[in-house]
Amino acid sequence: MVGKTTDSRLTALIDDYAGRLKHYVGFETIVIPELKNAKSLTIEQQKEKEGALILGKLENSDHVILLDEKGKQFTSVKFSEYLANLMLNSNKCTVFVVGGPYGFAEKVYSRSNAMMSLSLMTFSHQMIRLLFVEQLYRSMTIMKGEPYHHE
Repeated sequence: MVGKTTDSRLTALIDDYAGRLKHYVGFETIVIPELKNAKSLTIEQQKEKEGALILGKLENSDHVILLDEKGKQFTSVKFSEYLANLMLNSNKCTVFVVGGPYGFAEKVYSRSNAMMSLSLMTFSHQMIRLLFVEQLYRSMTIMKGEPYHHE
């Protein structure tokens, strides 16, 4: 994720779901610091600098999925099936990337293996973190047949 979550209420909820996830899978959050003097940079310069920081955190073997408005959309059940397939058929680490407020640099798009969108609507890059971690937790409970998700 680019930049820390500044709203303590969101942070508490994100941390709650992240803690729940650790019962199912190895889960880690890596926060890339926000750029200093970002207001003096163009949007493209910001995306390029953030992109370099993102790429610097990735391993060559990582399976990278960008959370991006142009990505594929899933129902919760289909997302769970997609993750289950990744977990069964890949020994790579799956990395989901939440970019900054302006999205990703082209070199990050080029490095990615897939893109997914959580909605046709636009959410703040801080809010999307909570929505995503909840959906990731929901997916795990669906895989395990636990009663969290209702159809």
